[in-house]
Amino acid sequence: MQDSVQIEAKKLNFIYGEGTAFEQYAIKDVSFSIKKGEFVGIIGHTGSGKSTLIQHLNGLIKATSGELYFNGENIYAAKYDMKLLRQKVGLVFQYPEHQLFEVDVLSDVEFGPRNQKLPEEVVKERAKESLALVGLDESYYKKSPFELSGGQKRRVAIAGVLAMNPEVLILDEPTAGLDPKGRDELFDEIIELKKSRDMTVILVSHSMEDVAKYVDRLLVMNAGELVLDGTPKDVFKKYKYLESIGLSAPGITYIVERLKKESIDLGDDITTIEEARDAILKYIKRKDKNA
Repeated sequence: MQDSVQIEAKKLNFIYGEGTAFEQYAIKDVSFSIKKGEFVGIIGHTGSGKSTLIQHLNGLIKATSGELYFNGENIYAAKYDMKLLRQKVGLVFQYPEHQLFEVDVLSDVEFGPRNQKLPEEVVKERAKESLALVGLDESYYKKSPFELSGGQKRRVAIAGVLAMNPEVLILDEPTAGLDPKGRDELFDEIIELKKSRDMTVILVSHSMEDVAKYVDRLLVMNAGELVLDGTPKDVFKKYKYLESIGLSAPGITYIVERLKKESIDLGDDITTIEEARDAILKYIKRKDKNA
């Protein structure tokens, strides 16, 4: 069901060096919920706790205290199946070479479903279908994943997670190092995947333009705490606060604010270039009509 809560965190804490003189909170009293089918972005300055937080969501890291629920079940309950959780909540790391290891692309993508003890024909079908979904045809099957470009490696890593048929896809800086064309292509594929599989997608990104354009909702982390939670438009209206914690709004936000000072008011909720273009065209038409 689209509106059902899929992931819920209640007062999550993770402490490095607990009980020592070097004790430090990586995440502190973090609470939020994510509904099935949402596209959620997580932003924050380096060291804000973003990567630590997402590794809690599929059980790679266990919270020092707090509760974490997936589909209504507390993942810290006794006898909870963590292996199944990691199949349902797929995580693609920032550096895909860290999760590629087989001799060729097809074998790498087959690893996950094979580990699920699926029949061999299902393993192959899932792997080929997942590679097709990320735009890699059979000419890539026998290539070494380590000979691919950064963007292609990222696609293989995503395909490897998709082949396990996850309900949630977590992407940690998926476009880092890609050129604008590669970024747009990858995001187009992610959007298409989300629609075709009705997946929940969680995106960690340092690009304000990307999160403004693609996500439904933003979680903002600072010094281990969740400090803002809202739509991109609501969050980026607080751009002065974002600046105070080492972040910024999309570039277009500053252009719109500058125009406002020149008595050209395009509105308060513009966060993408497309929205700015439409607002400028409306403004020009309005001016022409009143001339």
